[in-house]
Amino acid sequence: MLVVMALLGAAVLVALIVTLRDADRQRDRALELQAHSYDVMILARTLSGTIARSEASLGRYVISGDKQLGQLYFDEWLLAGTQIDRLDQITNDNAEQQPRIDRLRAAYDSRGRELSMTALNTSYGKNGQALARYYQGRKAPTLIEINRTLDTLIARERALLNERTAAAMGSVERSSWIAGVLAVFGVLIVVGAVMLGWFTIRAVGDRATALADAELERERADELTAAVAVATAELRVQEAKLRQVQKMEAVGQLTGGIAHDFNNMLAVVLGGLELARRNLAGDPATTRRHIDSATEGANRAAALTRRLLAFSREDALKPETIDAAALVAEMSDLLDRTLGDAITLVTRSEATDCCIRGDRVQLENAVLNLAVNARDAMNGRGTMTIVTGTTMLAAQQIGECAAGEYVTIMVADDGCGMTPDVADRVFEPFFTTKAVGKGTGLGLSQIFALVQQLHGAVAIASAPGEGTAVTLYVPRTAEAVGTLLSSTEIAAVAAVATVPPAQREILVVEDDPRVLTATIDALEEIGYRAIPCDDPLAAPALLAANAGIGLIISDVLMPRQTGPEMIAALSPLYPHIAVLFVTGFAGEVNVAQFGGHEVLRKPFTLNGLERAVATALASDRPGPSDRIAAE
Repeated sequence: MLVVMALLGAAVLVALIVTLRDADRQRDRALELQAHSYDVMILARTLSGTIARSEASLGRYVISGDKQLGQLYFDEWLLAGTQIDRLDQITNDNAEQQPRIDRLRAAYDSRGRELSMTALNTSYGKNGQALARYYQGRKAPTLIEINRTLDTLIARERALLNERTAAAMGSVERSSWIAGVLAVFGVLIVVGAVMLGWFTIRAVGDRATALADAELERERADELTAAVAVATAELRVQEAKLRQVQKMEAVGQLTGGIAHDFNNMLAVVLGGLELARRNLAGDPATTRRHIDSATEGANRAAALTRRLLAFSREDALKPETIDAAALVAEMSDLLDRTLGDAITLVTRSEATDCCIRGDRVQLENAVLNLAVNARDAMNGRGTMTIVTGTTMLAAQQIGECAAGEYVTIMVADDGCGMTPDVADRVFEPFFTTKAVGKGTGLGLSQIFALVQQLHGAVAIASAPGEGTAVTLYVPRTAEAVGTLLSSTEIAAVAAVATVPPAQREILVVEDDPRVLTATIDALEEIGYRAIPCDDPLAAPALLAANAGIGLIISDVLMPRQTGPEMIAALSPLYPHIAVLFVTGFAGEVNVAQFGGHEVLRKPFTLNGLERAVATALASDRPGPSDRIAAE
């Protein structure tokens, strides 16, 4: 019997030991799975915060145009991508979560493309379009899909955590029950039960300790988040101060440069007029030469203001018919000097008619930018080929191009080439493969914006070690080079001879007395009767007193009432009177406020004024038009 009891006791003891070991193993497994679930949920919440910060940085970039904020958006978005990769790794053992990770990655990629278009519009001054895209994108399906997927993923992990916790507790309860059953077999079983209870208490204590540690870690994470928020706010304040200092420095430099150029031009104008005054009576030829010199200086000053307006995106582009092959040929000497002797430049035209409509300066800058990028890709040594030609494209064969005939400008090099992932991103704002300080990442994005403005597209063919070929596709035009006037402008020139000036009276509204006097004298010089008005609020009385007025020439910006506001009030009362706006600050983005009326840019010549007046008078009621006369 003792032997039997000993055997039974040994059996019970063995059974008790096996039971305790199994309970320990299941407890450790449950704690490991709980920690894993916490990691997944914390990483998912961190990813949500990173995406929110990236989109907030993009919003501030859209509003302020600050490139540093654009770079901050770009970096945060890349960080979100790495967090998705990490989330994919730690959930790789859960087949149920993998489809959610795939949907999250797809929504992230789609959202990234939407935000890239918003940043691209901002970098080219289309802030209104970019802001509209940004606010529209806040309700985009991709963003909703990202948030929904993250919430689903976290909810599933929380459910798994609850299931695993319940399983661990069930294991502990089963172990306790087995220990209680074994206790009836004797003192050894009682001792075993006591030990099992001790181990159970220890397991519960370990679990409580683990939960306390997890709570402590969460509190530390919250404290760290608060500290980061405070540091970020302080950093933003410092960044704002730095931007203000840089802005003031840039304004100072720009003002000094403008003052220097204007002083030189004014010296020419004033000196020429003074010399002309001294020689007015005795030497007409010398007087004429000095007046021509002063006129040239004034024209240079006008050209400078137009360049400043173009720089500030207030001046419209100057489209003209351009032979792309001739443009590249004319740039050969400039390219040779820019690229250096170690670069062999080959230019070739594969078509006889490569005419397009565009801004010559912008197109030259695009070709020069591509050539400089190609030189850098070849490390300053190699062969560069620029080929112009024509091709037929089907609808959306290249980018969003419509079907039709296109002129191609291809810039190819035999440099290092690019990998497919780099080639896909070269047109993103701020993206560059050059070292810090060697590039801004904006050149190619500007080329992309220009070609899109011309309703064309850009294609890149590249491979590592095989060089790169960038091809611009621009719609071909049948208009011949040298056609300087549109049909509307030709009609305006013809109208100069057909409208009898003596039968038209013109009301001139201008608050600057010198400009008003000059305009009155110019109109009388070309045969019109001009009625001066130095206050837009006095215009209704003058119109009532002079029934023969057929045209109102009005300045745009005046102290008491703007020109468009005045015309908006007068048009219902005098619908038969034509309108011509004259302004020195009217870019392409401001055309809509003129209600379709003709606009003449200051400063203007007598010929320009005569054509603009005739064009306005030729129409009893101006129709929609966005053409601005610039003479």
